[in-house]
Amino acid sequence: MIQRIVIFKLKDAYCNAEARAEFADRTRKDLSALSQVRHVRVGVPADEATEASWDIAITLEFDSLEDVKAYIVDPDHRAYVDDYASPKIEVRKAWNFEI
Repeated sequence: MIQRIVIFKLKDAYCNAEARAEFADRTRKDLSALSQVRHVRVGVPADEATEASWDIAITLEFDSLEDVKAYIVDPDHRAYVDDYASPKIEVRKAWNFEI
């Protein structure tokens, strides 16, 4: 099983509670619909120190690294990233862990 952790710092226009909540809801909906994803969690900052650095945290679970690779190029994932998320994101970090 692979756990993928992705964190975003949003552009200033989206660094507020309402915009974060909308981004989190849309992310949860879009990524949960992808066949390669076994589980998805999306969080927003729980304290001021986190909020100063990051706006969104995503944890995804996959059966294998091959599924992660397929997910990354999936047309529906690309549409989410290219058309929805990227225009709002200042910084993105992602890591994969075997669990």
